[in-house]
Amino acid sequence: MVDRGRQYLLLADEELISLAGQGEAQAFAVLYDRHSRAAYSLAYRMMGEKQAAEDLVQDGFLKVWRGAEGYRVERGSVRTWILSIVHNRGIDQLRSTASRRRTQEKVEASAPVSQPSEAFAETWRNSQREQVREALGTLPQEQLRILELAYFSGYTHVEIAELLGLPLGTVKGRMRLGLKKVRDYFDSADVAVPR
Repeated sequence: MVDRGRQYLLLADEELISLAGQGEAQAFAVLYDRHSRAAYSLAYRMMGEKQAAEDLVQDGFLKVWRGAEGYRVERGSVRTWILSIVHNRGIDQLRSTASRRRTQEKVEASAPVSQPSEAFAETWRNSQREQVREALGTLPQEQLRILELAYFSGYTHVEIAELLGLPLGTVKGRMRLGLKKVRDYFDSADVAVPR
């Protein structure tokens, strides 16, 4: 067996590919040893990454093994044939990757901007805003005015008292009554109080 292996080393590529086409694994191994470096160099230039280049060479040589009987000397040297297979497989992989990337980008572009949890949260907040508006609509005008100044305009109790010309105690009392009525509204409606 060792002598036969040495014999393969002396054979030309065309003879080796013919033997590989007949299922001679050792002839194929000699072809691999002769041309895998050039194939890897080509694959690395195409793929730009070590693992992808190794995978491409393996894929290319698998195709060489399976299609060895299809080699035709008039089309070029065995080396050129092997490298063209690796090159074509590389182009196929790059196109496939680009196609998957374009498909992914299309899917992402057509997907809603907000995630389902964000959409739910936004809907929940809108619902709560509407409930608060309804609750505020049940208040007497003097309580509503104080709550609006405090919670929507950011005024302090003292500033509201000065702005409306009311005693500080009156402002605090109306605010307390207004908040109690809002809470009672939510309790009677059996709705969670917005936080």
